[in-house]
Amino acid sequence: MLTNSSPVLSDGTKISELIYPETREVQMRVLSDPEIYELEMEKIFGRTWVMLGHESEIPEPNDFIVRDMGSDSVIVARDKNGEIHVTLNVCPHRGMRVALTDCGNATIHKCIYHGWAFRPNGDFIGSPVKRECMHGTILEESELGLKKARSVSYGGLIFATWNIDGPSFDEFLGDAKWYYDMLFLRSDKGMEVLGPPQRFIVNANWKTAGEQSAADGFHTLTLHRWLGEVGNYSKKGPAEEESDEPDLTPEMYGVEVSSPHGHALRCIDLARKIRRLTGLEPDDLTVQQKLDALPPAGMTKDMVAQLSNNLTEDQLKVLTSMPPQVGGMFPNILFGFVYIPQPDGSVVGSMTMHTYIPRGPNKLEFCNWIFAEKDAPEELREKMLKQTIQLFGTSGMVEQDDSDTWPHMTLSAKGAMGRHMTLKYQAVYETGKPEGWPGPGIVNEGFTKDDTQWHWWLYWNELMNAE
Repeated sequence: MLTNSSPVLSDGTKISELIYPETREVQMRVLSDPEIYELEMEKIFGRTWVMLGHESEIPEPNDFIVRDMGSDSVIVARDKNGEIHVTLNVCPHRGMRVALTDCGNATIHKCIYHGWAFRPNGDFIGSPVKRECMHGTILEESELGLKKARSVSYGGLIFATWNIDGPSFDEFLGDAKWYYDMLFLRSDKGMEVLGPPQRFIVNANWKTAGEQSAADGFHTLTLHRWLGEVGNYSKKGPAEEESDEPDLTPEMYGVEVSSPHGHALRCIDLARKIRRLTGLEPDDLTVQQKLDALPPAGMTKDMVAQLSNNLTEDQLKVLTSMPPQVGGMFPNILFGFVYIPQPDGSVVGSMTMHTYIPRGPNKLEFCNWIFAEKDAPEELREKMLKQTIQLFGTSGMVEQDDSDTWPHMTLSAKGAMGRHMTLKYQAVYETGKPEGWPGPGIVNEGFTKDDTQWHWWLYWNELMNAE
């Protein structure tokens, strides 16, 4: 359990005074204040597990990528034995960045300033002119390596933390892992990236995107309303044969999973999609029949047999009824495993993940990975890549909507009056989990509410006030 010791800002305000648990409000000042941002780099990005990339980005020995853990640049490298290491991209001699390119292959990482050299695991090799011992003798050579983070690979995703003695990655995920496993650990060979991630800068505080990623379902109905009006994405009302009016409301119903650690998932009913594809009633179909009718997003019918090798019967029941399709991992991850309708009535899955990397109180870097299963057919991979870019890429139709709102929120939070306004999370579930729901966690069913995002803020508050 974290010990509370609320930091005090320069004007005397305690961080704990910026969030109102009784009315579920957050003061908008948190979206722009430079002091709060600096505390977040230490207390959140310096203490939690942060996603940096995917193993398939560094497939060969000595491959590396350069990524960020909050405001710190890090080197993510695979050594000659295939193990992955995450080290601070700061030379311990005079503070120069060691790796100056985004990616590459190097048996030795050498600082250009004074030539100190390091192995892919961060260990110090030496400095030039060995006989002169220009690194001195005051410290042992074992103390002169790059600072090492604690890292883990989960379904090929690379996570790291500076909190060396803190909770394990599994403890950090908690009950949410049961649901994430259905996405990231479902197949025999796992996923791989379809090229390097897309990246662009948004003039907004990272939390504007982070809190939306905590399964904010309702904004789909309003901000993305065109999904119910345009082309293949158009939806009709519940009585489809009687109404030509587009309606996304049915997509707002389902199951939502919250976490004390701010993770969130939206599990959306597949019944309507299965009815459209088969003309049959889903309740009359077995789990296998539903999988054959509509394989999980990103899989083909031929790949469905792998699911039983990796998932439990209870997970398969959820995967064929109310699968997790959209959600996030605290603090700055959004993922989407969604079904994209095609003109011929079929469905193509999309597998994508965003991180929102802090670049200052008023700036974030949007980083977008697109995935496919390693054994997915080439034709499917091409369709997934094209359609995911069109929807969720840096110029995607959905992301154009989202990335337009975040700068406005950040600007509002800088106003003399606006900074004292509040973000409100007052639409509260009163339902609980569906009868017979097999999964763990804080589970509610019905029309999407604010609970998942509120739990995101509660964990933010816990970390910001912890010693």
